This record gives sequence, C-alpha cells and structure tokens, in this order.
Amino acid sequence: MSGITARGVLYIHSAPSALCPHIEWAIGSVIDQRTDLEWSPQPASPGMFRSELSWVGPQGSGAQLASALRGWAHLRYEVTEEQSAGADGGRWSHTPELGIFHAATDVHGNIMVTEDRIRYAYETGAGDPAAVYHELSLALGESWDEELEPFRHAAEGAPVRWLHQVG
Repeated sequence: MSGITARGVLYIHSAPSALCPHIEWAIGSVIDQRTDLEWSPQPASPGMFRSELSWVGPQGSGAQLASALRGWAHLRYEVTEEQSAGADGGRWSHTPELGIFHAATDVHGNIMVTEDRIRYAYETGAGDPAAVYHELSLALGESWDEELEPFRHAAEGAPVRWLHQVG
C-alpha cells in the first residue's frame, strides 16, 4: 500500500449478531484500530443487524476491508474507496448468494466499464442484443445492486462514524 491517503465507507447491510464481534475484529485488523460499531436492527431482514462507518487510511484499504470480510455466511456488505491521487476509486459489494463484485469508480462514484469489458460483451453477444445486455449488466454489478437495494433503503437515516487509521 502507498503512503497516499484514501477514504471511503463500509456498509454492513446485514449480519447475524454472533458475527458482529468478528466483523469488528476484522475491520480493526485492517485499519489498525479497535472498532466498536453501533449495531442496529436491519428492518429488511429481521434478526439481522446493520452498521456503517466512514474510514480513512492508505490507498488500497477498501480492497483490504472487502477481503477481510469476504466469504462469511449471511453477511451482506459494501465497501467504497474514493478516487485519490494516482488511483481510481472502487466499490466492492458482497452477498451470500452472489459472492463479491468489484468495480472501479470515478470521482462521482460511477462504475467505470473498461473498453476491453465492452468489447468482450460485444464479442460474447455475437449480434444478440440480449447477450450483450446480459454481459453489460454483469459488468455493472446489477444483480448485486438488485439484491442489496432493500438493505440500503432500510439504512436511511442511520448514523455514520468516522475511523482514521493511526500510524
């Protein structure tokens, strides 16, 4: 990781209560700071909890946070890292059913689809508009957005906490 500072947000959309302390430990191991998140019930999934925090750390911290949380059963989350000097931003989305999705983002948080990915969609589609549409849908992470949208709306008005990496 570089010495350039980045910032972003981690959204835990749904987690079982037994997993919450493990999530805090995983976050703390990445940002090198103890985290005591404020957990609240997730209305979109009764019995689950949600939390979010804004973070500041070295470039690449978003990828490290996403990796630290990847693969845990029943966990839905998103990590964003804003664009910073010399690096695109990024968004990582995870659901138990779909696994993890990553996309580069611009300064406004829009997903950037590369020329090669668009060419792949054209080539795979071989003239079939439905196939091209399907490939572009995958490139944009639409399945992850559809699954996470009810959890995002349930979080409106939730408090946000800032954490800064020390050292």
